[in-house]
Amino acid sequence: MKGSGLRCYKCSDYTGQCQNVQECTNEDACISLSEPGGKTIRQCIRYTECEMSRLSNMFPSLGRFTYRCCSSNLCNAGNTVTMATPILALAASLLSVWWCWS
Repeated sequence: MKGSGLRCYKCSDYTGQCQNVQECTNEDACISLSEPGGKTIRQCIRYTECEMSRLSNMFPSLGRFTYRCCSSNLCNAGNTVTMATPILALAASLLSVWWCWS
C-alpha cells in the first residue's frame, strides 16, 4: 500500500535540527545517531541493523557515537541514548570468538 509505510526524519548535519522527512521503503525502523559534540544522522534503517557492530561498519568514520532505533513514525526526532564505542565492540566480538574456540 502506497503511503502506509514508516516515515523517519532524514538529515546529516551538525545542528541536531532536522526537518526533512523520508518515506521508508525496505526499512522498518528509524535511527538517530550522534557523535559527542559532532554530527547527527537521522534516517530509515532495518531494525536488524540496530546493533553496535553493524552500525560501526555502516558508519566507519565515527569514533564514538550514541544511537537510538525506534519503529514509529518520526520517532527519531529526539535525543539518542545508547552509547557505542566501535573499538570496544570489536574487542568484545573477538574475545567471544576466542572464548568459543578455546
